[in-house]
Amino acid sequence: MAELLHISEHRDTKRSDAITALARHSLFSNMPEEIFAEFSAAAQLMESEKGQMLFLQDDPSEWFYFVVSGWIKLFRETVDGGEAVLDVLTSGHIFGEAAILDGGIHTLGAAVVEKTTLLRLPATILKNAITKNHTVALGMLASVSRQRRQQTQDIEKLSLQNTSQRIGCFLLRMCKTSDVTSAEFKLPYDKSLIAARLGMQCETFSRALNKLRKETSITVKGSSVGIPDVSELASFSCSNCSQEFPCHDLH
Repeated sequence: MAELLHISEHRDTKRSDAITALARHSLFSNMPEEIFAEFSAAAQLMESEKGQMLFLQDDPSEWFYFVVSGWIKLFRETVDGGEAVLDVLTSGHIFGEAAILDGGIHTLGAAVVEKTTLLRLPATILKNAITKNHTVALGMLASVSRQRRQQTQDIEKLSLQNTSQRIGCFLLRMCKTSDVTSAEFKLPYDKSLIAARLGMQCETFSRALNKLRKETSITVKGSSVGIPDVSELASFSCSNCSQEFPCHDLH
């Protein structure tokens, strides 16, 4: 009994911390207290394992999600039955909310990349709040606008950066802060998914990574990455981009 009580208390604490993090997201930060209270009461804490499908393209939208920890991929199905990875999201991001503006149908799919903790939120509450409150409506428009700007940046990188520079850009975003001079970390998910997110085949990714290692001082052993000189990598990766390191995450 004591063990069950401890588990329940731990889950309650985790949910409370997740709600606190949700309140900091730009969509919710200026939301009237009584509306946010509705979301808080209805939010469901989910522990999801790698590979779990959250929704598919063309599914009806009943929920949207806030990432507490872990990684989620967003994708679209291709005509040959494959998938095109559009984005990979981590803690602090929401997804699935824009479906309420698309006739209540998801225009892409979402799946768990690594073990992830989520808050699941009813789409009906958001739809009603947008209809009744202009502050929420403006917050939703700002959220959609940020996603569009992020997509524009992604298209720019595909157009202007070579494959090695795009990998370097990805690694720079893993450095967390702008004032670091060197960094060591593990890749957050499989290299094959990184390649897909960057618009490359696995073979292309391997060749581009080898070139990046020759052009800079980075080291990559398995999933472990070492960047002895962040400024060197930034100079190489950002030379063909309108953005300067550190890039601002627009999600």
